[in-house]
Amino acid sequence: MSYSENLWVFFILLAGIVAVPGMDMIFVLANALTGGRRAGLAATFGIMVGGACHTLFGMMAVVVLNRLVPTLYTSMILLGSAYMIWIGLKLVRSSVTVDRVDGGRTASLGTIFGQGLLTCILNPKAWLFVLAVYPQFLKPAFGPLWPQALVMGVLTVLVQLAVYGSLALMAARGRDAITASPALTIWTGRTAGLLLVGVAMLGFVEGLSGLYA
Repeated sequence: MSYSENLWVFFILLAGIVAVPGMDMIFVLANALTGGRRAGLAATFGIMVGGACHTLFGMMAVVVLNRLVPTLYTSMILLGSAYMIWIGLKLVRSSVTVDRVDGGRTASLGTIFGQGLLTCILNPKAWLFVLAVYPQFLKPAFGPLWPQALVMGVLTVLVQLAVYGSLALMAARGRDAITASPALTIWTGRTAGLLLVGVAMLGFVEGLSGLYA
């Protein structure tokens, strides 16, 4: 697989995962509905910074595993692939929907930004996802790792901005469209699950090749 193909697969996988309703999406939706577009965008920007932190962590983890413990790096690819297959199958079998969110008192934009940052950073599933996914796409064969991580980080925040920012701008109409179309969110989650399984299988085969090379 070439670098451009590798990046496209990462982008497709990332877009599918970000579009799945979860903690970050619910946080943006709640603030957009209770505080309007500005509150929703403040939540989005906080989550984007959190996404950048995850990318930095992912790059550091890959560098340490690859340079200091090469055998552990291969094992991490295999374990990460197995984890991705597991969560992918869970998504395929799930029925993820977004419930209605009632209005309430709105915090300051700075507070919402900080809460969005913490919501993203403290999400344990996000850390596990980074550890599982980044070793599959950050590869020394494509050159220095930091430019690769920079591109992946930019893609991450842009996808978050596109998905969560659009949701924030739609505000009340966004709530009606999402909560009134459970089938849409269900199939979004299942499609993302299939993407995870497919990418994980490729990573698992590659990990086995490196283990027995």
